[in-house]
Amino acid sequence: MDEKDFALLNVLKDCQNITRAADQLYLTQSALSKRIKAIERELGCDIIIRTRKGVRFTPEGEVVLERTKRASDELSTLRRELDAAQDEVCGSLRAGFSINYASVHLASILTEYHRRYPRVNLDVRTGQSYKLYSNLQSGELDLAVLRGDLPWDGMQYLLAQERICVARAREHADTPLSELLHISHSTDSAQMTLMTRWLHENDLANSTNHIRVDSLTICADLVRRRVGWAMLPDIILDDLDGAVTPCTFANGEPFVRRMYIDCQKEAERLPQVRLLVDLIKEQYRPVRA
Repeated sequence: MDEKDFALLNVLKDCQNITRAADQLYLTQSALSKRIKAIERELGCDIIIRTRKGVRFTPEGEVVLERTKRASDELSTLRRELDAAQDEVCGSLRAGFSINYASVHLASILTEYHRRYPRVNLDVRTGQSYKLYSNLQSGELDLAVLRGDLPWDGMQYLLAQERICVARAREHADTPLSELLHISHSTDSAQMTLMTRWLHENDLANSTNHIRVDSLTICADLVRRRVGWAMLPDIILDDLDGAVTPCTFANGEPFVRRMYIDCQKEAERLPQVRLLVDLIKEQYRPVRA
């Protein structure tokens, strides 16, 4: 077996289907099946069984998956450590960015990073913070820019404190919020708890004039179109031509959401990782309350 086989088994595990796995690997189904048979002959056991719903790994196959993932991780670590020993910044870097941060800053960050360090191979993901956090915990990412207070025992740098604001059209600035359509967006449970607290404190929690969307960007766009009002982080409000009011809780505490750079302990000493962290800190606006 070799690294191509490690990758093949990992794709098969994710897809649980020969056809989809073959498509992802740019192989024919016949070629994939032959390679699986060759692996089984080499190991002397069956590693998958075919069912009407796809494929499942046998107990022996599960052991193979665990061992090959470990071997693949070790080889990846070895290569990155060897790259780090070279004079020129090179190697690989796996980074994740909160989709809201990415929509505003990622293109400029990647452009400048590639200009400075063209030999670094970047593998970049964007998505919801809780999904990227899971990727970071499983070791799939070297670092991630995440929104929210998520526990992390590696390197963690506070990048910003976003003010949560009420945003609405200028012509609605003097209209009570209870008379306007409330546009809310999906978020993690901790942030939803804080938003619900603010709504209760302002007698807005039981409003029936309400719509919910699953995207913060769509929510902000509806506000720009004067559909209603929303609670939004100021990171996406720079180009909003409307009325924006920072939210404060009844005890006088400002409603903020923190953004962090979280980094794996093992990756922190790699120059390509440290330099990306430095660039993110360099190009982002200062922490503010």
